[in-house]
Amino acid sequence: MKRNDDTQVDVQLSREEIRRYGRHLLMPEVGLEGQKKLKASSVLLVGAGGLGSPLGLYLAAAGLGRIGIVDFDVVDSSNLQRQILHSSEDVGKPKLQSARKRIQGINPDVEVATYETRLTSENALEILQEFDVIVDGTDNFPTRYLVNDACVLLGKPNVYGSIFRFDGQASVFYAREGPCYRCLYPEPPPAGLVPSCAEGGVLGVLPGIVGTIQANETIKVLLGIGEPLVGRLLLFDALKMQFRELKLRKNLSCQMCGEHPTITHLIDYEAFCGINPPPTDDERSGEFEMTVEELKKRLDEKNDVFVLDVREPHEYEIVNLGGHLIPLNDLPARVHELDSSREIVVHCHHGPRSQRATEFLVQLGFKKVKNLMGGIDEWAAKIDQSMVRY
Repeated sequence: MKRNDDTQVDVQLSREEIRRYGRHLLMPEVGLEGQKKLKASSVLLVGAGGLGSPLGLYLAAAGLGRIGIVDFDVVDSSNLQRQILHSSEDVGKPKLQSARKRIQGINPDVEVATYETRLTSENALEILQEFDVIVDGTDNFPTRYLVNDACVLLGKPNVYGSIFRFDGQASVFYAREGPCYRCLYPEPPPAGLVPSCAEGGVLGVLPGIVGTIQANETIKVLLGIGEPLVGRLLLFDALKMQFRELKLRKNLSCQMCGEHPTITHLIDYEAFCGINPPPTDDERSGEFEMTVEELKKRLDEKNDVFVLDVREPHEYEIVNLGGHLIPLNDLPARVHELDSSREIVVHCHHGPRSQRATEFLVQLGFKKVKNLMGGIDEWAAKIDQSMVRY
């Protein structure tokens, strides 16, 4: 992205702003005109979680004129290990509420536009078109593809970041000058193959590192300086404290940004990623499903129920139902430990892993196996509130 040094921005800085941004003004790459550009710029953060937190703080501190945030979640105590936009007193409140307060506490001159909604194919173009740069701070594949496709259609830069356990990625997808997200990942992974942070965990400082890199790239894009990560994927390993870089090429056959694109409008991204809609109450009581209330009743009646825990040993140490522990990845090699004549109720933390385990056992011919809907977390929330939740 080339800088246009002749561009004059029709905004002014107050005496207070000149003092506030003095360290920027001393840098010839930014200077007075650059700071005016930042004040005249707008950035949309998709998500106010782990990545959105450092993004919101540092972009506000840098003097962005307008920051938009899309999020529909509420603050949970499990967020506080990494989502530094929020505090203990915000638990149970909308994330947008605490995000706005924190950002404007950093810089009251920044306009904060909030969108308390799920980003969808129906509203994405309308929301994104108002902003100069879009920053993807999401944690799921449907929204990543949605953000990418909307940015390509609108001609917007997409500053991308992702995190999992100790690993992070960052890039700038800008179809006008390089590849888009689909050039790197034409198809999503099979549903359930890649665990979420809720299933696999994430080091608390990792989103701070990756989100700050995204903030850095956003400022460079807005100012037209340096070498943004267009056509490059930055990989970070926190355990080794090692950065690696992969060169990315535009895929001329890309369905979205190639020479002959076949995707010309936003699609159903849940279906594209193979994600089924949430089950209804009737569906939750299906042949291979069991609710926590039903399991409680069966256990109280001393029924012959075999509880199978497919979490990891370190999770079992945190809290457990006293069930038989076989981690999901070990199940194929240890399936001989299970008696197919007994009724087996499989559980994990929230349900996805136990669902995969249930499907595997059914395929092997187990007839009396059920997945505990909501996992041990739902048991702790509805049945035994004395149990710890993580």
